[in-house]
Amino acid sequence: MKVSSLSFRTSGGLTLRSTRGLVVKAATTVAPKYTTLKPLGDRVLVKISAVEEKTSGGILLPSTAQSKPQGGEVVAVGEGRTIGQHKVDVSVKTGTQIVYSKYAGTEVEFNGSNHLLLKEDDIVGILETDDVKDLKPLNDRILIKVMEAEETTAGGLLLTQGSKEKPSTGTVIAVGPGPLDEDGSRKGLTVSEGNTVLYSKFAGNDFKGSDGSDYIVLRASDIMAVLG
Repeated sequence: MKVSSLSFRTSGGLTLRSTRGLVVKAATTVAPKYTTLKPLGDRVLVKISAVEEKTSGGILLPSTAQSKPQGGEVVAVGEGRTIGQHKVDVSVKTGTQIVYSKYAGTEVEFNGSNHLLLKEDDIVGILETDDVKDLKPLNDRILIKVMEAEETTAGGLLLTQGSKEKPSTGTVIAVGPGPLDEDGSRKGLTVSEGNTVLYSKFAGNDFKGSDGSDYIVLRASDIMAVLG
């Protein structure tokens, strides 16, 4: 992948830019002879999707209200990693549309677009549509449709929005293939589609579906119980 212009942002907001080569974040050495960026190991390079500047109703959002995008297109992948005696390839291919964990990876900018260099494990799932309910979780992650919060107390009192308990139960919509064991084989998960589960509060990544429903993607280890 040819890089004609690449820059890194420092923590102070300063942007270091080079139109011919590579500038390393927080470093003073500029190496103009480097013109490609190839991820190593199980890392992938993702072209970040553009930030939404308007709401679904057409209202223009100020920059402070624009949510940081959490998805993009895979444009380059590393050679994979070694587990025990086995070589394991990266499970996503170039051209795949993915969703990744918020705050994951290192941001880079080149050719006028924002990119993210992150580990495969930071990828939440594959999403080829605009609706999160179609997400295909990767590894040990699970997609859950969150149950609506109770709007009244047991005594019938109406709860205000601020006092509603954050729900921590939901229905499993999709499950990943499971984590890799020491032999490089997938180990299946113990929950299945359709299960109602209780999960750790404040875990995972929250999403809003096109139907207005709330969804969350979390790791299998964040699920505490299956409800019957």
